[in-house]
Amino acid sequence: MRKFWVFGGIGVAMVMCFLALLVVGTYSAAAGLAGAGGGGAVALAKGAVPARFQPLVQKWGNLCPAINPALLAAQLYQESGWNPKAQSHAAAQGIAQFIPGTWATHGIDGNGDGRRDVWDPADAIPSAASYDCELAGYVKKVPGDPTSNMLAAYNAGAYAVIKYGGVPPYRETQNYVKIIRSLEKSFARPVGRVAPSRQAAGAIYFAQKKLGTPYLWGGNGTPEQQGRFDCSGLTQAAYRTVGIELPRVANDQYNAGPHPSRDELLPGDLVFFSDDLTNSRAIRHVGLYVGGGYMINAPFTGSVIRFDKIDTPDYFGATRVTKDGAAALPTDLPTG
Repeated sequence: MRKFWVFGGIGVAMVMCFLALLVVGTYSAAAGLAGAGGGGAVALAKGAVPARFQPLVQKWGNLCPAINPALLAAQLYQESGWNPKAQSHAAAQGIAQFIPGTWATHGIDGNGDGRRDVWDPADAIPSAASYDCELAGYVKKVPGDPTSNMLAAYNAGAYAVIKYGGVPPYRETQNYVKIIRSLEKSFARPVGRVAPSRQAAGAIYFAQKKLGTPYLWGGNGTPEQQGRFDCSGLTQAAYRTVGIELPRVANDQYNAGPHPSRDELLPGDLVFFSDDLTNSRAIRHVGLYVGGGYMINAPFTGSVIRFDKIDTPDYFGATRVTKDGAAALPTDLPTG
């Protein structure tokens, strides 16, 4: 069981004043930091890719200019949620979700053991990168962003991209490109400061009204549950009030936007905790950061929603939630 340090010694009036300043400060930060950032090589965010797959994604994600490790990670997560045994109803197989016919043509022996195994990530991840680069080659003369054109070719075929001179006007294809490009941002290590959230103040406003409410495992705040929450139920409900729909589970919420460093946290960021600091899929707890090293937290059975410190040994990292990032998260991953 995770240990928490209660935020004590603050009267109710001071707490409300503190939160009011946070709300104002959040908007001020958004105004002051909007547009900040910088360019640079793409690297993976800490723990975003499970440690067992990270070397493969880092290596093969640099196979050609149209892809990068974060983009390849986004595709794999969207396809299978990092499950090497995933199998869809359409017979797509493995961590990269190749259908048998595509694997027969495009699967490669990535680990050099003399066989091509769609169920082995050491073959499937290199094959996914190789296939991306092959598609990029087909559409390399098409105007526009080469990565978006490659993704469009992956979804609609290279001929459609060539025919329309870029991403074709198919809703499914345009949505696919948007999803992967949004997810890419959640797997990339930020270069420069992460743009602030303009919805954060509303999420904090909701959560602070729940202070003192008893914790309920699996709680979504319904009338039948007397308005009680667990950790991810609280963060989901807080962001729902500002028009952002987060997944229900904490480790899926981690991929709902880019990841600010500890010294760049702003009120409204989600903060995560895990016993395995190398794998975001092992995250088991989430809170809503409010500044000063504290979060609004629904900690465990027998406790109430309260302020707790975030700087503990199991602190994993943070996410600055975006509407596009949350909307890009897969909702129906294959099983296996």
